[in-house]
Amino acid sequence: MFDIIQAGETLPGSAATIAMTFSIGLTVGLTGAMAPGPTLLATVNSSLKDGWLAGPKVAAGHALIEMVIFLLIVKGLAVAMQEYSRLIALTGGLALILFGILTMRNSRSATMASAEGGSQTNPYLAGMLTSAANPYFWIWWLSIGSALVISGLEAGLMVAAIFMLGHWSADFGWYLLVSSSLDRGRGLLSPENYRRILGLCGIFLVLFGIYYLGSGVGVVG
Repeated sequence: MFDIIQAGETLPGSAATIAMTFSIGLTVGLTGAMAPGPTLLATVNSSLKDGWLAGPKVAAGHALIEMVIFLLIVKGLAVAMQEYSRLIALTGGLALILFGILTMRNSRSATMASAEGGSQTNPYLAGMLTSAANPYFWIWWLSIGSALVISGLEAGLMVAAIFMLGHWSADFGWYLLVSSSLDRGRGLLSPENYRRILGLCGIFLVLFGIYYLGSGVGVVG
């Protein structure tokens, strides 16, 4: 899927592919960031104390954990898993479809409600802990995340890095929107709009999963 950029190709000559890679990272990252879970809840709770700055702080803690995972993949896991690249791609595609279906189903009743008596943990630490302790986070990285990063590495480290930049842009953008919305009295993001956007993300995941199975499995391994 990311193999359009060939070795030695200059950045300007592959601008369209780089933009596409960034967009894929952004959209796939958004579907994960928007999903109701402990990291989103930590953003909501932290926003009650830190205002709009809570979102970027939680996202920074979350990104630190993902940076470690990304470096582990780049520094050796990708090589160790190369023998199973086709299986990883197949698992990633099926996981995209499954997560998409679950996202669409959960979007009907999804909320961003704050927990009663929510803790006021440091938002950076909250982003790290809620990510590391969330089973969904590890399932995502063991299936979708690792498959897409390894697929990007097939075209070069730059492509994989651009994918991650798109992914982190989604995290920072979404959590900033959430904390800003709460800081302004929920005026920027109503529950109805949240559910609509989440539902659209689910549709995207299913369609992207189908595309990934059709193209990714055929070019890796």
